[in-house]
Amino acid sequence: MSPLALAFGVLELTGSTAWLSAVLIASMAPMIATMILAGGIADRYRRDTVLCLTSLGAAASQAGVALVLLTHQHPALLLPLSASNGVFQALTTPTMRGIVPQLTSGSGIQQANSLLASARNATRLLGPSAAGLLTVSVGGGWAIAADACSFLLAAGCFSRMSLPDPPPRGEDSPTMSGELRQGWRYFSARPWIWSVTLAFAVFNAVNMGVWNILGPVIASETIGADGWGLVLSARGAGALLATVATLKLLVRRPMAPALCLMTLASAPMVLLGVHASTAWLASAAFAAGVAAEFFTVAWSTVWHVHVPERLLSRVSAYDEFGSFASIPAGQISVPLLAGVFGTATVAVAGGAVTVLAMLLPLLLPSLRGIELPLPKGKKSQRP
Repeated sequence: MSPLALAFGVLELTGSTAWLSAVLIASMAPMIATMILAGGIADRYRRDTVLCLTSLGAAASQAGVALVLLTHQHPALLLPLSASNGVFQALTTPTMRGIVPQLTSGSGIQQANSLLASARNATRLLGPSAAGLLTVSVGGGWAIAADACSFLLAAGCFSRMSLPDPPPRGEDSPTMSGELRQGWRYFSARPWIWSVTLAFAVFNAVNMGVWNILGPVIASETIGADGWGLVLSARGAGALLATVATLKLLVRRPMAPALCLMTLASAPMVLLGVHASTAWLASAAFAAGVAAEFFTVAWSTVWHVHVPERLLSRVSAYDEFGSFASIPAGQISVPLLAGVFGTATVAVAGGAVTVLAMLLPLLLPSLRGIELPLPKGKKSQRP
């Protein structure tokens, strides 16, 4: 519920696209700035402990955001709270990616990633619609308050896990900076990793600018908050369908079909730009959800199989940093470009750019040829 509720809550409080952009950047910039260090922390300490602590911190910061929106305080108070959320997100992302191989192995990794994604997408299915209804009835602050409670629940779940302590560190163990350099050397030496990172640097800048900033603005003038909530729920439904399917659909070489499917993510942006109806937007969002979650499961599984567990969070942090570092530029430039060329032109052009970004990495044979293990007796299902 949080993204929709925050967007419309800020617009309700300020009536300003500039404030919405500032709040989103205030979260994204600290996340990007601390992400690489967060990867080193996740590889050095127990990941279940890190996740428990970050969940508690996120619960506190989201409760603060809810309080500001519900009591109609000055929007500047949202900026430090959003910054705190960004730091906790930075710590969470590489830690979550690194924890899966500690819980399963082999061909079970894809099923584990599918189950995790299914649980995540099940909540995303009803969340946006509920947020839309809450926003138009009592305001977005209550949806943010519910999000704060969900982080408390997450902290309780992580506290039930019990992973082994990392190996003891000797006097000759590398420092944090030395460990981060190890992660960078691994990342930079593998084109199949950094080519996809660059592709998603372009995709995320365009998508976060067009979909997350122009989307609520256009929706408020066309289909409304409740219609926008239905569109986001349709995307969640598509993602949920994809994750359920990937429990059984095992592809030995998944990256080519995954990136080709990701071109469908351009359709909602194009339709948003031409002020399509709720039905058309929801249909395109559903297809984009299928594509995005198929890619997410495939990419996560490739990482868990081909990147050593001891380096996983650090290398993941460089991937996440490269993918997300461009987002503030997109969040700043997209509203400016829309003011010059119009929202329709910017949204349609953004769709075209994302198609190109997703297809270019497939020029690398090393990426197309990456294989995943299949269970014994299971035939490869190649497109």
